[in-house]
Order: sequence, then structure tokens, then C-alpha cells
Amino acid sequence: MTATISVAGLTRRYRNHLALDDVTLTVEGPSITGLLGLQRR
Repeated sequence: MTATISVAGLTRRYRNHLALDDVTLTVEGPSITGLLGLQRR
């Protein structure tokens, strides 16, 4: 089966906060997938 979504080495910052660091993710469909996070202060 071919991946519907594929991400490798994703890093994301919001201002001075590192939100994602070197994330690799593959989602095969059909599916419903959610990504949840926690904001730390």
C-alpha cells in the first residue's frame, strides 16, 4: 500500500520554542489520524 502522508526529518519552531524535532511519520489510508500535543510553559 502506498503512503497517503509521509514526512521525514521534520523540524518546526514557533518563535523561540521547538515544537517538532526530526519527526518521521507515515500514514497509510484510508484512515483518520490526529496529532495532539502539549504546550509547556
